[in-house]
Amino acid sequence: MSSLFTPYRLRDLEFRNRVFVSPMCQYSSPGGIPTDWHLVHLGSRAVGGAALVFTEATAVSPEGRISPDDTGIWSDAHAAAWARIARFVKEQGAVPGIQLAHAGRKASTAAPWLGGKPVPAAAGGWEPIGPSPIPFDAGYPAPRAMTRADIDRVAGEFVAAAARSRAAGFEVIELHAAHGYLLHEFLSPLSNHRTDDYGGSLENRIRLTVRIARELRAAWPAQLPVFVRLSVSDWAEGGWDLPQSIVLARALQAAGVDLIDCSSGGAVPFARVPAAPGYQVPFAEAIRRETGIATGAVGMITDPAQAEQIIASGQADAVLLARELLRDPYWPNRAAKALGARPATPTQYARA
Repeated sequence: MSSLFTPYRLRDLEFRNRVFVSPMCQYSSPGGIPTDWHLVHLGSRAVGGAALVFTEATAVSPEGRISPDDTGIWSDAHAAAWARIARFVKEQGAVPGIQLAHAGRKASTAAPWLGGKPVPAAAGGWEPIGPSPIPFDAGYPAPRAMTRADIDRVAGEFVAAAARSRAAGFEVIELHAAHGYLLHEFLSPLSNHRTDDYGGSLENRIRLTVRIARELRAAWPAQLPVFVRLSVSDWAEGGWDLPQSIVLARALQAAGVDLIDCSSGGAVPFARVPAAPGYQVPFAEAIRRETGIATGAVGMITDPAQAEQIIASGQADAVLLARELLRDPYWPNRAAKALGARPATPTQYARA
């Protein structure tokens, strides 16, 4: 029996295996509306046998987008466009999940293939916001430091986005607190220089993430899970790190979060990331061991035997694949066959 292809339950939701599709930005959503591209992109990963299919980082407000072409869910029109995608994913036996996000100081940035640089107002850009007026890098604008009213507004936008997500048919929400975006900016001492109760001490820097997680948990159906994606390390001196992440994970667990999706990096451009196969798995293992909360491992997981070992050894409860699933949407079914498990092959494809 393959551990990777053993069903997994969180609350009342059962996943058919432990292979989850990581959120991957497509930069292809005019006005934040998902299109036929997203239906095919996400739908094909559900057909390919993954248990949970996450959308890309989906902005809770127009100013929360990374780029002008990121998806959003700040209106009922956005929710309606997402509904057919969530429905199709579920019809293929996968769980539809949505990652709710705010880009903070890294907002108003062009798509990577358009240079990945800040977008000026004349070209459709906007003023980014953040915990402190510290630009992400040279050539980036300083974000407007958020007021208490801004903080309350953004928290409310996350809750409203969760309600729309449920109306659209999503069954998992993930709060994006990683990769240098808004909530991660509050967590990291490198980007948060506030002197109020949202800055300074560790207790203060985690306050917004824990607050929003608690409010999302209260707004989300009790029988369905809530995830949080963390950058467990900034990979930079004086930044966010594993010990602080363990403290935050305990607070998130107390707030009703079900799984920590363990990534890293993104807070500063000078990070020294030791990227290699499975390099972030120890983060998932440590948080799981120290807190007891479920974790997901992510980052250069490409081989079925590698993924099987992560689950079988108890390093994580699930693996989240990104680039490997761009290369091969049917990786889960191929991995199941390699590991002696039964692929989730659609009847239409069975003859192959």
